[in-house]
Order: sequence, then C-alpha cells, then structure tokens
Amino acid sequence: MDPVVLLLVGGISLLLGGGAVFLFTRTGANNMLRQAREEGRLALEEAENHARKLELDAEQRVLARREQLDAEIRERRSEVTRIERRLEQREEALERRATSLEKGEQAVRDRTTALEDSERELDHTLQRARTEIERVAGLTADEARQELLQRLDEELREESARRVRSMEQAARAEADTRARKVLATVMQRITSDVTAETTVSVVPIPSDEVKGRIIGREGRNIRAFEAATGCDLIIDDTPEVVTVSGFDPVRREIARVALARLIQDGRIQPTRIEEAVEKARREVDQMVEQAGRQAMVDAEVTGLHPEVVKTLGKLRFRFSYGQNQLRHCIETSWLAAALAHEMGANVEIARMGGLLHDLGKAVDREMEGTHARLGADIARRFGVPREVVHCVEAHHEEVTPETVESLIVIVADAISGSRPGARRESTHEYVKRLEALEAIATSFDGVEQAFAVQAGREIRIIVRPEKVDDLGASRMARDISRRIEETLQYPGEIKVTVVRETRASAVAH
Repeated sequence: MDPVVLLLVGGISLLLGGGAVFLFTRTGANNMLRQAREEGRLALEEAENHARKLELDAEQRVLARREQLDAEIRERRSEVTRIERRLEQREEALERRATSLEKGEQAVRDRTTALEDSERELDHTLQRARTEIERVAGLTADEARQELLQRLDEELREESARRVRSMEQAARAEADTRARKVLATVMQRITSDVTAETTVSVVPIPSDEVKGRIIGREGRNIRAFEAATGCDLIIDDTPEVVTVSGFDPVRREIARVALARLIQDGRIQPTRIEEAVEKARREVDQMVEQAGRQAMVDAEVTGLHPEVVKTLGKLRFRFSYGQNQLRHCIETSWLAAALAHEMGANVEIARMGGLLHDLGKAVDREMEGTHARLGADIARRFGVPREVVHCVEAHHEEVTPETVESLIVIVADAISGSRPGARRESTHEYVKRLEALEAIATSFDGVEQAFAVQAGREIRIIVRPEKVDDLGASRMARDISRRIEETLQYPGEIKVTVVRETRASAVAH
C-alpha cells in the first residue's frame, strides 16, 4: 500500500481516537462534578444539623445551670433567714441573761452587806466572849493556846512512842523468826571448830648457849639474819626461847622456818643464814600456793588466777583477834553460799565473794589503802568477775552495797567473826570496851547506874523513875544502841537493857 495512504489512515485513526477520548473524559468529569456537588450539599446539611443540635444542647445546659443557681440562691436566702432568726433569739436570750445577772449581782451585794453586818456583830460577840473566858480562866488566849498545844504534843509523843514500840516489837519478832530459820538452816550445813587457831612466832632452842651463836661475834649473825628476813629477833632472858617479831606474817614465817633450820644445823654464820633464808622462802612460797589451792578446794571455788590464789594463800599466816584469816575466808564462803541458796541469790558469786572478801589483808602491810579496796583492786586486775569484785569492795560498806550477794557476804563475814570462840581480845582492849560502853550509857540524862555484863555483850542501865517514864525508857534504849553503833567497834552484837523500877512505901503507925 502506498505510504501516503498509510499515513492518512493513521492520522485519521489518531483523530478519531483522540476525539473519542476527549468525549469520554468530558463525560466523566461532568459526572464527578455532579457527585462532588451532591456530597458538598449533603455535608453542608449535616453541618447545619450538627450546629443546630449543639446550639440546642448549649441552651439546655444554660437553662439547667440557671435553674441550679436559682435553687442555690433560694437555699442561701433561706439559710440567711434562719441565721438572722437565730441571732435575734440569741440576742434576746443575752438580754434576758444580762437582766438576770444584774438582779443576781444586786442580790449578792445585798447579801454581802448583810454578811458583813453579821460578821461585825459576831466579832463583837466573840471578843466579849473571849474577854469573859479570859477573865474566868485567868489565862490569855495565847497562854491557853500554848497550854493546849503542849498537851497535844505530849499526847502525840506518847502515842507515837507507843506505836513505834508496838511496831518495833512486831517487826523484831517477825525478823527474829525469819532470821533464826535462815541462820539455823545455814549453820546446820556447816561444821566448824569453835576454837580459834593460834600461832606464835617463837622458836624453841635446845639451850641458852645457842643464843650466843645466834647473836654471833659483835652481833654480825643477828644483823645478817634481820637484814635477810626483814624481821627482828628478840633474845631476852626467857629460857630456851627466841622470839621473831615482824609486821609481815609471811616474812615472819620465813624467818621462823630459817631460824629453826639454822638451830637444827648448828652452823650459824652469815653465808649459811642467807642460804637458809632463801631455802625457807621457797618452802614458804610453796606452802602459800598450796594453802591457796586447798582453800579453793575447801570453798568449792574454781577459775581463779594463780596470782590471786597465791595472794589468798598468804592469809594462812595472818590472824585477827586470834582467828586465822584464811580459815575465816573459807567459813565466810560456806556461809555466804548457804545464805544465797536459802535466799534465792547467785550462789557462785556469793561463794567466791566470801572466799576473796579479805584478800587485801595479805598485802595491806605493804601497800597504802584499806584491805577492802586493796583486795578489790587485786581481784579486778586479775580478771575476777565484776559482781565478785563489788562484794569484796563493799563488805565493810566503804562502797554502798548494790547487790543481794554483797549484802550476803557482809552478813556471812559478821557471822564467821562473831561466832563463839572465833575471836579473842586482849585484856586491855576488853576492859577498854567495857569502860566505853558504861561511859556511853551514863552520858544520858536520867541514868543512875550502868553495868556491862556477859563479857560486854549486854549493857544494863538503871534509870531514875521520876525522870524517865516507860516510853522514855524505850526511846533511851534505842538512842543508846545507835550511839554504840556509831562510836564503837566490836564483834557480834550488844544488847541494851534499860531497867526502870518504881517503888511505893508507906509506914503504918
């Protein structure tokens, strides 16, 4: 086919296709436009409906809020009205009360005036009556008051003394019963000799010729012995006896043992003296340590430091009023343990406190201070329990006892020291104590005679019956016992007995 024709046919085809497309596109656009207009109209109507609905809702809420506010306003007005009415009623009540108070004040003023008039009249009446009474009695008001107070004071004093005596008797009876029961139970458990152990630092010699050898040429032997032992040798006219004197009981024992060995050996010279003293010191140290361990076994105490045991053993050679101090400590430990058991206290603390209570007496010759504080310091230094240290420190009440166990140790110490046969006094001290007892008793007014009896365990006082009545006798016995406690030191207890005797006699003619 001719290319020209082909071109023409293609061009016509293109024109026809483009026109068809145009017609189709135009028709679609018109349809879309109509559809858009319809949708816009529907959206506008929907928006107008929604707006009208919102407007109606707003109007309804405004109306509801307005009705609510109106109701609140009405309620507030009603409340204000009620408050105003209440205030008016209160004002009326206050006015009525004020009127009533004014009337009451007026009545009170009238009554006060009447009372003042009555008081003035009563004062005049009392004054006339007082004057008449003073004229009849012959006493002024002050004198009568003083006499009345004096009589009341005497009656109260007699009544108080009577009651005190009654309470003292009841308390003493109950305390004696309980104390006897406890002490009897305790003492039943302990069997101990009632005679005190004794020792003397006296060394027997076979003959008086040995005295010369002890003294030595120009006294060199005795000087060497005294320098090595720290004790004095007393060589006098007493036959076949040499006395060792010294404040330290351990040193005195060392000197006694060394001197006995030198006398037995017969070779007494400075070199031999030093050897004998050193050997005696070792022996005594062993004796001390053994005595301390045996005391622990006897007292059933364990856990003590070796230094404490050694210090305790030194008490074997210490005596007080003839009583061996180590034996006294063991007895105190037994008594304290038994008392603690009866009273429900700590038995082990009481037992150890009783054993160590006089520990300081082993060193009080060497160190400053009381034996209670020295013993407490030693116990504290070597790890003894704090409760036991307190028992040691407080057993003479230099420190206030704060535990039951410390009080038990005090009681046990007193029982061991005051039991029959435990201690002895020298004649001089005994007579001195009796004189002091009688002097204290006779220093009180109304005492006619005083006698110390029962080896100073009781003081009997005879009073003048015209100066001391029965109640005064009770007070005097109590006052004298307190004075004795404050001024004297004595073992055990002292009974004070006041004797008042009234005799009436007549002669028949």
